[in-house]
Amino acid sequence: MSRPPALPPLVPGVSILCHRNGDVLLIRRGKAPYAGFWSLPGGKAEAGESLLQAAQRELLEETGVTALLGEPVDALIIESRKEDGAIRARFHLTVFMGAYVSGEPIAGDDAAEACFMPLSGLDNLEMTPGTAERIRKLMAC
Repeated sequence: MSRPPALPPLVPGVSILCHRNGDVLLIRRGKAPYAGFWSLPGGKAEAGESLLQAAQRELLEETGVTALLGEPVDALIIESRKEDGAIRARFHLTVFMGAYVSGEPIAGDDAAEACFMPLSGLDNLEMTPGTAERIRKLMAC
């Protein structure tokens, strides 16, 4: 019997829901997967940094914004697939949420655009899977 291919290891990453006056900070992804789709800022944790430090760094690098981030509010596993459907990479994302502190949204790093968006505008955007629902759920808490 042949064995299924081994799954790639889980890579630790972060996602950040920064809010200001009821609006949420979004980025339009500049790279695959989901290039051109809107999402929350985030990325991989670097060696030696805590997940909170990774969240603060990724938020600033991708958007130029800082936020008062608290404890993690959610976690999920994201799989990136090849064209043939095989799993390319797996990410364990820890979601942080916090109120805007400073900075004006300017796309940087992997982001093509960055802006604050009212919740009512989420339905008009092509977003990464599950992101709009996650934002609404977390903002309702």
